[in-house]
Amino acid sequence: MTTQSLDAAAGDDARRGFLFALSAYLLWSIMPFYMKAVGHIPAAEVVAHRIVWSVPIAGVVLYLLGRTADIKLALRSPRMLAMGSLTAALISFNWGIYVWAIGNGRTLETALGYYINPLFSIFLAAVLLGEKPSKPQMVAIGLAVLAVVVLTWETGGLPWVSLALAISWGFYALFKKTLPIGPAQGFFLEVLLLALPALGYIIYLHVRGEGHFGTSTATDFWLLLVAGFVTAVPLILYANGAKLLKLSTIGIMQYIAPTIVFLIAVFIFREPFTHETAVAFLLIWLALAIYSGSMFLDRKDTKQG
Repeated sequence: MTTQSLDAAAGDDARRGFLFALSAYLLWSIMPFYMKAVGHIPAAEVVAHRIVWSVPIAGVVLYLLGRTADIKLALRSPRMLAMGSLTAALISFNWGIYVWAIGNGRTLETALGYYINPLFSIFLAAVLLGEKPSKPQMVAIGLAVLAVVVLTWETGGLPWVSLALAISWGFYALFKKTLPIGPAQGFFLEVLLLALPALGYIIYLHVRGEGHFGTSTATDFWLLLVAGFVTAVPLILYANGAKLLKLSTIGIMQYIAPTIVFLIAVFIFREPFTHETAVAFLLIWLALAIYSGSMFLDRKDTKQG
């Protein structure tokens, strides 16, 4: 292929990757509306349905991609099963906190958690991987810590929802990298490992007459039935987008979802937005601006070098 053909192919991949990633972030942005709709259902039950109904969707995608052999190999590897079980536990914990928080009027805290996440990832890389953060990154982390202090002062306790989401997702992303299979295969492995206990829990609730699937309203039936689409589709779109885009592009795009969720929480859900909360968010936005700016400068210096 000529250089011009290679450039055109790279441009096509970037455009497709951008559309995949944008679609994923937009779907994640409007997910609070779905979580509000199932807010009357216990979070554990919603998470169980997210897991169970994600299995067939992710399975069909892998079959169409011709990647089922990767799963067969993973199921025969004790190390892969152990790492898959760890990431599965982390993502289910993250989902549980997220579902509970939105159902209990704490959507703002979920937005803050996903704003903090990239800064927590830098911290994790420094502590566990020995990657030395740059000075701008250290400033950004310091501002994030200050934001947490402000919220702690306001509420009289740590903003545990935000921290739980950031920490669980940060460790999930870190350990996910250790799985030597693609992200779509990894997601299928995770929900497959969780499917049996999740299905058992759903049956347990049904036997006790406490379940909402098929025993409550028709609305609840359909809301829980689409839980798999709500869960699997944006993750699969994101996985495909991340493969085709540069890390710096994904790094900036990850702010789309928490920004829209923030606007939904304040202007649609009408959650309380105090002066202290405003200060905390301003500190986080400043931290992210510094972090993003340093990332672009590093990329520019690398190109020039």
